[in-house]
Amino acid sequence: MDDDSEAQSDLSAFEVGSDGTADGGCGRDGAADDAESGDRAGTGTNPSHDGPDAGPAADRPVGEMDREERIELGVDLLAHLEADELPLSAAVDRIETVTTNPTLTREILDTAELRGVIDREEGRILTRRGGTFVRFERQVVRRDGDFSCRRCGAGLSTGHFVRFDSGELGPFGSSCIRKVLGRD
Repeated sequence: MDDDSEAQSDLSAFEVGSDGTADGGCGRDGAADDAESGDRAGTGTNPSHDGPDAGPAADRPVGEMDREERIELGVDLLAHLEADELPLSAAVDRIETVTTNPTLTREILDTAELRGVIDREEGRILTRRGGTFVRFERQVVRRDGDFSCRRCGAGLSTGHFVRFDSGELGPFGSSCIRKVLGRD
């Protein structure tokens, strides 16, 4: 971290239980795509959502966001990665939590590069860090319900959602949220 006054958060609440999924943990195996919308599985019961016209992107599931809202969410995700650099394939893995559409994925990467969020160099993504990282205590919300992890498709009883300025991304299991944000 650039600012030494920021301490690493206690992430023990996001660790996988003994059965691998009891507390919302999940793994990459079993990833599922929704062929109709081109997006990862990530639906679940969310009592605070009342339909596609319920309000701004921050209040809607990713599957109901329009193209521009998804681009903003993808750029926000890249801006909040904890890693200083990662392979392009790892960046695409994270973007696939927003969309699996290759054209939109490329547009997210291009937009992030144009805005100075990332640099691309020889198949790697270099993040330009300005103190932006996810503060788990403030930006990650846990909800109980019947969810599918947006990263791996595993069934979850507790979903972890990340709140960005451009919208909310999730649900994720406890291990997948750490991987998506670059903490593992």
